[in-house]
Amino acid sequence: MKNIFVFALLFATLISSAQDKKKLIKSQIVEVSCGECQFGMKGKSCDLAVRIDGKAYFVDGTKIDDHGNAHAKDGFCETIRKAEVTGEIVNNRFKVTSFTLLPEQK
Repeated sequence: MKNIFVFALLFATLISSAQDKKKLIKSQIVEVSCGECQFGMKGKSCDLAVRIDGKAYFVDGTKIDDHGNAHAKDGFCETIRKAEVTGEIVNNRFKVTSFTLLPEQK
């Protein structure tokens, strides 16, 4: 009986570890801009969004104004930029854990 309990505990730990690994998302380069102005998303104001594999998601964890003036010539409402991000898609939103805006390519 004791062996069954130990086996069950070990099995549960392994499953738990496997699920945690699935949540880890590797860093990736994505398009980033204003969801409403550049990606045509429905919203109430200018909000930061990323486009991953052709689909746009609003971002949680950083805001559009955290990365400069959104309405400047190189701002998110005026142009689409690239960023290196880490995070996951939860409830059709991108939950960012790291966000690094890449320099503009000319």
